[in-house]
Amino acid sequence: MAESNSQTTSQTLIDGNTLAAKSLAAYGITHMFGVVGIPVTSFANRAVAAGIRFIAFHNEQSAGYAASAYGYLTGRPGILLTVSGPGCVHGLAGLSNAMINTWPMVLISGSCDQNDVGRGDFQELNQIEAAKPFSKHLGKAKDIKEIPKCFFEALDSAVLGRPGGCYLDLPTDVLHQTISESEADSLIKSAADVSEIEKGAKKITTASLEVERAVDLLRNAERPLIVFGKGAAYARAENELKRLVESTGIPFLPTPMGKGLLPDTHELAASAARSLAIGKCDVALVVGARLNWLLHFGEPPKWSKDVKFILVDVSEEEIELRKPHLGLVGDAKKVLELVNKEIKEDPFCLGKNHPWLEAISKKARDNVSRMEAQLAKDVVPFNFLTPMRIIRNAILEVGSPAPVLVSEGANTMDVGRAVLVQTEPRTRLDAGTWGTMGVGLGYCIAAAVAEPHRLVVAVEGDSGFGFSAMEVETLVRYQLPVVVIVFNNGGVYGGDRRNLEEITGPFKDDPAPTSFVPGAAYHVLIEAFGGKGYLVGTPDELKSALSESFTARKPAVINVTIDPYAGAESGRMQHKN
Repeated sequence: MAESNSQTTSQTLIDGNTLAAKSLAAYGITHMFGVVGIPVTSFANRAVAAGIRFIAFHNEQSAGYAASAYGYLTGRPGILLTVSGPGCVHGLAGLSNAMINTWPMVLISGSCDQNDVGRGDFQELNQIEAAKPFSKHLGKAKDIKEIPKCFFEALDSAVLGRPGGCYLDLPTDVLHQTISESEADSLIKSAADVSEIEKGAKKITTASLEVERAVDLLRNAERPLIVFGKGAAYARAENELKRLVESTGIPFLPTPMGKGLLPDTHELAASAARSLAIGKCDVALVVGARLNWLLHFGEPPKWSKDVKFILVDVSEEEIELRKPHLGLVGDAKKVLELVNKEIKEDPFCLGKNHPWLEAISKKARDNVSRMEAQLAKDVVPFNFLTPMRIIRNAILEVGSPAPVLVSEGANTMDVGRAVLVQTEPRTRLDAGTWGTMGVGLGYCIAAAVAEPHRLVVAVEGDSGFGFSAMEVETLVRYQLPVVVIVFNNGGVYGGDRRNLEEITGPFKDDPAPTSFVPGAAYHVLIEAFGGKGYLVGTPDELKSALSESFTARKPAVINVTIDPYAGAESGRMQHKN
């Protein structure tokens, strides 16, 4: 009888959809985001049956942003599933976002039947070529037997070395092919056996001589500074950073998504004295952050022309590109372990009375004092500062685990970066390296499924919210603990900012290109699906809505009425517009 059952199992046929689902599950994938349809609906259903939670979105762009953020938050590849043709194209938004932010993600798209390529098949597109500019790895399963190998290669590539986006193409005919279940299991095992992850592939780590040089530079610096970014957050380097900062007394400056690796309230935090810190430092240890536009390219006049950069990056190519004084190639956590070990053998520490620390501390105190004086005022109709202060206080009252904060928008995000306080690692998600708008709801959903023990709070401009607002239905459908706060100032930057001489031509009576319908009832949108909406315009109304929604931990939208002329065009980047 046992032999008969074994023969039956070995002869059971499964199709490409099932094999693809089994391959993902065998790799350890637990979540997938996407929009189903021809030819991938069966694949999604098989994935659910294999133990993978599928979060279904309204559009592939938001689902892609979710997959990219999920990869960052978990360190495992975020998976986006799309249909062919236009679905794949929509998914490229998330894939490119992952690639630029260097987050692990795999876009999996169905494609047309291989026999019909070039004949105008349904949603036909050369998706490999379309995805090429945004991918570090491209794969296509041309036969069912190639599926496990293709999956493991794409998933490996997403996380090895510098993380990034990968693309995998699944033609319709391959998904419909069949093989025996025993052969399928054998193919999965073979793919796993050669997987670099399964082998425990090691990341490049810098040489000990370079570590010694880095420590000597820091030890002999008069005005050292430690800068860290989301690469350090991705590497889980917070404990090593804490040890480095507190053993040496060197002040630190996080990039926006590096905030929280060390608390913003730490006595050595230099964020409130940012201009002084980067303008006067003579040695800067930059960990998991690129010297791109967010750090003024590491060039004068923002930085001193004589500053010596020590750049820690997992990518040797990045170090070659930036040409720092010294480059340390490797995983941020592992490199900092070596740096701390070297310092321990010959300790040094800047005392609290060190002129550099005193200068930064004084500047930070002065700037914070001026900011707090502005924040203390209750301005109604709301400016950006009054509601931001109330939101900051409400988030801090939650305690630990701290909420994940998602933020986008010109003025809303920029003011939030200065006012909202991060106290724990990987609790801030915003427009990121690429300055991507429309990430809000996708990031919220990713955070809610990746960090189910945390409340998720989005602080959004009304323009940023509008990119993905329909996904509030997704929040309600999955009952995710997300509170979305919309700063409603009636437009991209607020009201009509045009000069009178600009208002001319045959369509001069149209609303300004930056304007929306005044008083839009965004809170009603979520109520249409059974969520909770709030309309607020005073401090007491906002405090009440935050208290109720944070306690309930249910999907909610708080529509905050802002003075339409309170913000500035382009936030803090007017010079670019």
